[in-house]
This record gives sequence, C-alpha cells and structure tokens, in this order.
Amino acid sequence: MKKEINICWLRRDLRLTDNAAIYHALKAGVPVLLVFIFDKNILGDLTDKSDARVTFIYHTLQELNKKLHTYGSSLLIKHGTPEEAWQEILNDYTVKGVYTNHDYEPYAIERDDALGEFLRSEDIPFYTYKDQAIFEKDEITKADGKPYTVFTPYFRQWHQKLDSFYLKAYPVEKYLSGLFQTEGSPVPSLSDLGFIASEMEFPPLSFEDKLAAYEERRDFPADDATTHIGLHLRFGTVSIREAAGKAVEAKAHKWLSELAWRDFYMMILWHFPQVAAKSFKPAYDNIKWLNDEKDFEAWKNGKTGYPIVDAGMNQLNQTGYMHNRVRMIVGSFLTKHLLIDWRWGEAYFAEKLLDYEMASNVGGWQWACGCGNDAAPYFRVFNPELQAKKFDPQNTYIYKWAPEYKQLQQPQPIVDHAFARDRILRVFKEALA
Repeated sequence: MKKEINICWLRRDLRLTDNAAIYHALKAGVPVLLVFIFDKNILGDLTDKSDARVTFIYHTLQELNKKLHTYGSSLLIKHGTPEEAWQEILNDYTVKGVYTNHDYEPYAIERDDALGEFLRSEDIPFYTYKDQAIFEKDEITKADGKPYTVFTPYFRQWHQKLDSFYLKAYPVEKYLSGLFQTEGSPVPSLSDLGFIASEMEFPPLSFEDKLAAYEERRDFPADDATTHIGLHLRFGTVSIREAAGKAVEAKAHKWLSELAWRDFYMMILWHFPQVAAKSFKPAYDNIKWLNDEKDFEAWKNGKTGYPIVDAGMNQLNQTGYMHNRVRMIVGSFLTKHLLIDWRWGEAYFAEKLLDYEMASNVGGWQWACGCGNDAAPYFRVFNPELQAKKFDPQNTYIYKWAPEYKQLQQPQPIVDHAFARDRILRVFKEALA
C-alpha cells in the first residue's frame, strides 16, 4: 500500500531553517517528504561538465541529507525532467499536497504552471509561497497599482514598508518531527548526472562581519569589503529574511539597498518577462551592434589591453565571481567600447557566475548598456583607466588578477577610448532617433 505524504519540492531554497514551503507543508499535518530534482532541462544547457554550481548544489544536498537523517528522514533526489520525476513520485506515493516556493524566471513559471495543471488533473493541491524575496510581484506598486520601473521611488516604499513582520523567520524547527520517516533511495552521483566535481572554492556563508566595511569600501575591488553572499542567496542556503534582518540590525543601509535591488529586478522580470531576451526600452534593439567575434574572445579571456577590464574577466574565469564595481566596468566596456550586444555578455556571465540570477544579471547588463528600465544613460561611457585610478589607485586588484600589467611590455588596448566613445554615441543616437 502506498504511503500518504505531502511533498515539499526544494529548488533554490536549500535549507531546513526559515523556509516558507517546508513550514507550511509540515503544518498541514501529513508526513512531509522533501524532494529535489536535478532537472535535465536545466543541466542540458550547461556546456561545462565541471560547472561549479552543480558541485555546490550536490554538496549542499549531501549536507541537507545528513541533517534530515537526524530526524529519521531523507531527501528524495530525482534526475530527469520534472514531468518524468513527478510521474515517478506519484507512482510510488499517495500525495495529498505539493508545497514549494515561488520562482520568478520564465522557465520556472512555465514549469510550475505545467505542474499545477498536472496535479489538478490528479486532484492534488499545489501550494506555492514567497520565500526568496522580501517583497515580490505586486507588493510594492505605485499609487495606480502599476509596477515601479525606477528604483529610487521603489526603494523608498520598500524601505518604509519593511518591518519586523516581513523579517520574521518561519519556525520550521518546531515541526521537523513531522518529516516522513524514510531511509530514502540511492542518491545519484555527480557522474550519474553527467558532471565531474569542480575544484573551484566556494565562499563561506559569513556576511555579518563584512557589513561595516561594505558601507565604506564596497567600490574598491582590492578590499575585502563585500559579503560574497550572492551564491548563498541564489541557492537559498541562507534566508533573505535573515540577511535583511542582519542588515537592519547593523544599520547597513547600502547593503540593505542591494537586497532591495535584488527584489526590484525580480519584480521587473515578473511583470516584464520579455526583458530576459529583449531590451526594456525597445528602441535599443535597433542598435547596429558590431558583434566582432575576435573582440568578444579578447574580452572573455582578459586580453583587451585595459587593465581593470582584464583583471575583472580573469577574476571571473578563475573564481566564478567578479566584484560588483568591476562588473559595471566590464559591462560598459563590452557594449560601449566594443559595440557588442549586451545579450552576449549576459550569456557569458550566466555560464561563469556562481551567483548568477537571471533577474539581477539581465538588469545589471541592461543598466550598463543603457537599455534597461532604470539604466545609466547611453551617453554615460565609463573610462576604464579613470575607473581604475579612482577605485584601484595602487593597482592592487589589477596586479593580483592581471599580473602581466606589472611588466614593461604591457598588452596594447584593442580599441582607443576616445574613438570608441565617439562611435558609440553616434551609433546609439542613430538607433534611438
């Protein structure tokens, strides 16, 4: 006889603490089995079979399983398409309800809509909850109910609305005795998934001691003044409520505003899903990009002849991370100096960034290009040399990640700044006329 259970489907919320979906599933009074699906639709798009994010997820699931074992439970891990995985689950169990947390990316919305329809056909309720944002969808709107498309007034209301209610943790620990008692099934190995372990180091989940430094030194890439929390927010190994609560306690206003930017871009992607592939300002899709493959390869490989650009790209390629100020510089350089479509850069970051989130990455790239909803104007062209002098005056960051610039025989710039600036102003003006 099949066991009656509730399912909590984990996706990008890989923790037992302060988890909305787990809390609501456990409160429903039916034993809860936690499920994770290694989605072939997602894994199939990853060309690097040593993708560090897969390794991070894999090790995180192993740690999660160890914690579940202390409660007599285990994580059910599937490898396949969601359709295949859910058919197997329903064959093995009598599922009384499925619980999960919202995801705002286009593929995730399509996937969840399809699952909801399938479950309804089986008379199984499907419950979803807000968990990865403080405010989502329509929670922060203009007076007429329309979404904000400019950050400053959005953040003003976001900050005014923020109180202890929105930062309160879900007390999951009280109810973990309600987990389904099972030894679980064999867990697929990385090789079973078609991947090999990455040697890349992952940043520890330790951000509180960086908040004060962030307020003062966040723009200086050589300083150890950023939290590296992005990876943990991306996969939910930390609660956004915990992160925001610590920022409020520390009066870390600038860092808190970065968390608000994250909410803002998720809201934008939800209301305007077309921005995943098109410019928020449609006129910018008329730009006649050069899209020179040779220049793109030079940019990807840190061979542009601009020290801070090359340092940033080397840091990304070697660590899966790039300092936020440098992300703006390299993004501006690709789109405005090299006249290469922002989508090329966004796709490369999607391959390389450990903390890749579509909403924030697309938002950041469109901001740098000038085509986004609240972007820098197109005629604002970062001068990489002036940026380096201002934010890396001793060349500490540059020499660490691009040591060739210590030598007398330095790489020559692949494009002249003044020429590139004049060209981009002309090309953008023609497209926007």
